[in-house]
Amino acid sequence: MEEIKFNLNEIDKTFAKYKKNEIFDGVVILKREDGAVFNIGGKSDAFINKNDFADYNQVKIGDRFKVAILGSKTEDGMIEVSKRIADNIIIGSTTAEKLKIGSEFSFYATGIKNGALISKLGIYDVVVPHDEIDIHLKNLSQYINKQQTAIVTEINKEQKLVVCSMKLLKEQIKENQENLFWNSIFINKIVKGKVEKIMPYGAIINVDGVSCFIHISDLSYDRVNNIEEYIKLNEAYNFRVIKIDKQNKKVSLGLKQLGENPKTAIMKKLEVGQIYEGTVIKILAFGAIIKLDNYNVEGLLHVSDATEHNDKRIYQIVKLGQKVKVEIKNINSQRDRVNFKL
Repeated sequence: MEEIKFNLNEIDKTFAKYKKNEIFDGVVILKREDGAVFNIGGKSDAFINKNDFADYNQVKIGDRFKVAILGSKTEDGMIEVSKRIADNIIIGSTTAEKLKIGSEFSFYATGIKNGALISKLGIYDVVVPHDEIDIHLKNLSQYINKQQTAIVTEINKEQKLVVCSMKLLKEQIKENQENLFWNSIFINKIVKGKVEKIMPYGAIINVDGVSCFIHISDLSYDRVNNIEEYIKLNEAYNFRVIKIDKQNKKVSLGLKQLGENPKTAIMKKLEVGQIYEGTVIKILAFGAIIKLDNYNVEGLLHVSDATEHNDKRIYQIVKLGQKVKVEIKNINSQRDRVNFKL
């Protein structure tokens, strides 16, 4: 009988050439304390560390599943593989296969290549071109190893490539926020906004992504000399909407309008027909301004209400600084005005 000779070099060629992250089917053939020996059909058996399993106690000889090549060997020559990584690759690939142009998805940026962010979604490469990362891009490294969300702009299944845009998603989110804002805004609505910019005459307030404005005169019923005594940069406050111009996309806010005007509160205590003592603080061509001593309220004494004589001037009836007793003729609460008569 002729002796059969084996060419080991030829036999080696029949075995699979393993690549990192390549997926193989196999079966557990031995369970050890440190992990499982796994047969994937090649010359060398594979090894899965026990920490790779969610519950190593549940693993049994004969269990079949997919593993990914880690690209290294154990001390006893076995190829190291991972079930966990294989599961992640399979899930990622399945997710990538379901993506469509315009789909929104999340991924972890793992590196930078040619100015673009790159990642993997299973066997698919994910690329965010430099111009599609952020409108206010400063430092690409801030995105690495962090979860990002983007919109698919191109899919090449032959090249296993997904091209996407983070900037487009942010623009869509901003547009949706603005549409929601303009559909829900109304006069007297209480909104919460963050102070974005302070100027000598007012401040820019960000409300749900929309820039609104508050004039210095709407911060307080008192005279405001320093805006930062009432609001501070990057702080959030409640405001009342006092004016809306949807055509020009402008909203005016008020802080003082959250409370009642102190003058209005005082005027509520006044009664038409009652006599009050006051002081003449200004002389006008048609009358005098009287300030009530105990109420901090100013009102007009028209010359026609000060005398029955049509030929008399107001300065002939009262003098600047003079104490007078006046009767309240009428009160206009909406305009915070009081008219007196002698």
